[in-house]
Amino acid sequence: MLDTIGSIPALVEFYAPWCGHCKSLAPIYEELGQAFSGKDDQVLIAKVDADAHRDLGSRFGIKGFPTIKWFPKGVKGDPEDYSGGRDLDSLSSFVSKKSGVKSSIVKVVPAVTVLTDATFDAEVLNSGKNALVEFYAPWCGHCKTLAPIYEKVAQDFANDKNTVVIANLDATEEKIAAEKYGVTGYPTIKFFAADGSVEDYRGGRSEQDFIDFINQKTGTQRVAGGLLSAEAGRIPELDELVQKFVQASNKDEKKTISDKALELAATLTTNSSAKYYSRFFEKTLATPTYPATEAARLAKIIKNKSVSRVRLDEFSIRHNILSVFNNAVAAAPAGKDEL
Repeated sequence: MLDTIGSIPALVEFYAPWCGHCKSLAPIYEELGQAFSGKDDQVLIAKVDADAHRDLGSRFGIKGFPTIKWFPKGVKGDPEDYSGGRDLDSLSSFVSKKSGVKSSIVKVVPAVTVLTDATFDAEVLNSGKNALVEFYAPWCGHCKTLAPIYEKVAQDFANDKNTVVIANLDATEEKIAAEKYGVTGYPTIKFFAADGSVEDYRGGRSEQDFIDFINQKTGTQRVAGGLLSAEAGRIPELDELVQKFVQASNKDEKKTISDKALELAATLTTNSSAKYYSRFFEKTLATPTYPATEAARLAKIIKNKSVSRVRLDEFSIRHNILSVFNNAVAAAPAGKDEL
């Protein structure tokens, strides 16, 4: 690898296999390599196990992990320390700026809301919404490690902006809010509830940790990746009628239960899921195989994520409700396996 460095510019990560921050960076650094794949004759994205190759680590003054250095073309010694963000966009932008080589990354508009002292009250305190706020410092290593995870969380809750805001604030520049809430270390994460209460976030810092916390605090129903959970959109009273509908012994009895479900759904005007139950009862009464075929169709769309995020939520809710019908059929005693 060092033989190549010098003939072409290179970004090199010096890591240790046991280093937690290195493990967090690994998938991002892998994506970075893929973003510049096929351009190995113009720029190199490389990594060195500096724990196994301590001579190299010593040669370049590596004292902590991960350490990332930029080797310009024609230079084998005295590389430049990389001190930017450890998210994919920051890394790829740095490499492109230094090398003049474009990456294959399609940029996604950041989902994290950037706060200032001037916008803090409007975006957080007076918004009527819940807010998870990270107070960070640009030079903080832990903040850099958290940045791509925090962005993923913001993307996961992009469809819940009326319920919860995922935000951050540079506490070294915007000092009024940081001082008001006693921020003395970075990153400090606080949850501002819609009712005005404030609490420190003391949970883990994985994507799933944040999702579990936000779901618990706000009533959202997200899973890692941003899709809705299998419970989203379900209405217990109508689920009970689905069970009775499936267990009914003849079509007349099913029609009676379906009519009752439609009447109940009509009273639930504030619950947008109710209309799907009505539609599915009617369609299933007419075509017993409808839940299975429609659920299979929706599952393909959801898996491929071939529609907008808003439509994905809608299709996920519909799939969840259809699953109630299909699960009831699967659980029915012998002789009750048909709608």
